[in-house]
Amino acid sequence: MNEYQVVIAGGGPTGLMLAGELALAGIDVAIVERRKDQELIGARARGLHARSIEVLDQRGIAERFLVQGQTWPMLHFHVPLDISDLRSRHNYVLGLRQSLVERTLAEWVAELSVTVLRAREVTGFMQDDDGVTVRLSNGESLRAEYLVGCDGGRSTIRKSAGIEFAGDEPSMSWLIVEAETRDEPQWGFHQDAHGIHAIGKGEDGGVGIVLTERELRLDDAPTLRDVREALLVTYGSDFGIHSPTWISRFTDVTRQAVSYRKGRVLLAGDAAHIHPPLGGQGLNLGLQDAVNLGWKLAQVIKRWSPDSLLDSYHAERHPVAARVLRNTQAQVALRRTDARSKALGDIFSELLALDAVRRRLAAEISGLGIRYDLGEGHVLVGHRMPDLDIITAEGARRVFTLLHEARPLLLDFSSSGIDITPWADRVRHVRARCDDAWELPVTGTITAPAAVLARPDGYVAWAGDPAQGGLIEALQAWFGAA
Repeated sequence: MNEYQVVIAGGGPTGLMLAGELALAGIDVAIVERRKDQELIGARARGLHARSIEVLDQRGIAERFLVQGQTWPMLHFHVPLDISDLRSRHNYVLGLRQSLVERTLAEWVAELSVTVLRAREVTGFMQDDDGVTVRLSNGESLRAEYLVGCDGGRSTIRKSAGIEFAGDEPSMSWLIVEAETRDEPQWGFHQDAHGIHAIGKGEDGGVGIVLTERELRLDDAPTLRDVREALLVTYGSDFGIHSPTWISRFTDVTRQAVSYRKGRVLLAGDAAHIHPPLGGQGLNLGLQDAVNLGWKLAQVIKRWSPDSLLDSYHAERHPVAARVLRNTQAQVALRRTDARSKALGDIFSELLALDAVRRRLAAEISGLGIRYDLGEGHVLVGHRMPDLDIITAEGARRVFTLLHEARPLLLDFSSSGIDITPWADRVRHVRARCDDAWELPVTGTITAPAAVLARPDGYVAWAGDPAQGGLIEALQAWFGAA
């Protein structure tokens, strides 16, 4: 029986990102993936939001994604929202389909020598006090200290662990297809009494179509006939549609795991939460789950931190996903075309024209406005660390370049110096000078602290003046006893 420190079920974006985070921390990790290769049929997600790009930048791999896509200064919530004035080096959306995101992440984890077991899947597991025995579809078994389910909305791991997937049943469904047409279609958006529809240029040179269905349909294997019938009802023509590259159906079903952890089994990505794809937040949510979980899992496995550190994963990420579920439900409501919904939409449009409202919602959807509840202290605590230009003993640097190794980082801007010798093997200590303005996307300009302790995921665990206390307690709480 092969043994690993962590087994990840699912090799999509979340599983790949988590594997990379663990590998950077020196953890022996294996991915179990049912596909024989990284090929992905269909468009799935179509882009990366600002905070996800920042996360990739923190690991030194953002440029690999940027060169393949196109950036846009807008995201969408009922109306386009300009995010170009949010303080970030990546204040845009990167248009990049999921297949390319996955391929690029797979290349990265291959460089990190992550084991990927393909053409098999996890069928069950049994956990005990020392670890988890994982059963695979080919008859093999694996042994691991921890098992993480990144295996999608129908997660076998979640179901086998008996974790409730609470939420709302679907009320609407949409058809999405990429194909060719014999006749020129009606380009752009089209609205009728049943919803909003759209036809545009497909990514591979064909025609991309999204159709709101008149009645809720739950069959997840729609046919070209379904598409033709829906086009005829909506447009009066099927435009001679033929040769589909892929056809899919999605609904507004919304669910979230009541717990992201059960013993030595954890959930991330769609295994932990599903929602309508409006706003393009799902893939991004999963990537950031992985970055939150990876360093915590590594520290527990290395015995630097107690097992209870893993409870902070649920405590931090569950509320973030709950807000995403809420805003996607709101977007579904705003897409309805009855008179009452239209009146609500008109009011929303007026509110979103106000800069303060636009910035707040844009920061939430982009991920730039996430703040974890890490207790009292400096306004920075719980927020992402800004990517400031700083001067160090090695010269000019960006803060994010100091996070490439996924290690905790203490930035010391004080003149007196700080002694963290007991944590020298796990926390990077950098003395620096910063002339940049400190600014958060929603809060605005803030007072620069004398020092900042950033976690490997880039969120601030402590900030302030070391002479006033709190730093040692934060080091112990997040990175273990000295």
